[in-house]
Amino acid sequence: MQETIQAPAPLSTTLSDYYQLTKPRIQVLLLITTAGAMWIASHGQINPFLLLVTLLGGTLAASSANVFNCLIDRDIDLLMERTRRRPLPAGRIKPYQAALFATVLGVSAFVVLAVFANLLSALLAILGIGCYVVIYTLWLKRSTTQNIVIGGAAGAIPPLVGWAAVTGDLSLSALVLFGIIFVWTPPHFWALAMMIREDYRKAGVPMLPVIVGDEATTKQIFWYTVALIPVTLSLYPLGTMGLIYLIAASGLGIWFLIGAVRLLKNPTDKKEARSLFKLSIWYLMLLFVAMGVDSVLS
Repeated sequence: MQETIQAPAPLSTTLSDYYQLTKPRIQVLLLITTAGAMWIASHGQINPFLLLVTLLGGTLAASSANVFNCLIDRDIDLLMERTRRRPLPAGRIKPYQAALFATVLGVSAFVVLAVFANLLSALLAILGIGCYVVIYTLWLKRSTTQNIVIGGAAGAIPPLVGWAAVTGDLSLSALVLFGIIFVWTPPHFWALAMMIREDYRKAGVPMLPVIVGDEATTKQIFWYTVALIPVTLSLYPLGTMGLIYLIAASGLGIWFLIGAVRLLKNPTDKKEARSLFKLSIWYLMLLFVAMGVDSVLS
């Protein structure tokens, strides 16, 4: 019997698969927070070239972390309906190819930032990759319901990279930006986890809604949202932001809190969970837009 030789995939398909591994859709917020931090740190007088290379370095770093995540989680992805057609579980990309791709992306991120920005921003980008890959993906994700709480630090590092790229150091204001995203991450991600809880259950991933249920999860979402408001407002007494930001952050915080209360009252309603998930994305985007506007007008 003659063995059938599978024809290689078209180049466009292969390139698309590598592109998918980088999870480009979830990088938008990371780049917004990086650019926002740079804008604030430079008082609205940002160097266009520095902005470009820092965003490029941040994109490369986030892409590296996401590819490593896809590589490590390919067994989980195969069990989940929404991820089983990704390039690695579907067999379109080999594990060694993904590992090489992720490594090249990570090294490139370090070189770009170290050469064209500064060493601190490059080291912070590598720290972000390490937090996401080692602490979150390899350790916490499969072992504790608090995975996204502690692992959320990885997603909070991009504004530190942006701040460091401009100033060469980290101030208290930069750490507050880190804190905003760190506290924002659990309600954002748990709303998503409530929507796809059964997928996580099938894959054996101990996300909070799987282990404690929707009602307990919505209570955690509510309290994290409450805690987020004073963290965002603290930029005003620090003198980093002015009155325009204070008003905008207060209004956005109330908007987010109303969404969390609605979900708290309807913990099993997936439409409410989806609504809060989308609201959380708009909230963070608009919060950083408010920072930018305040930097120019105040």
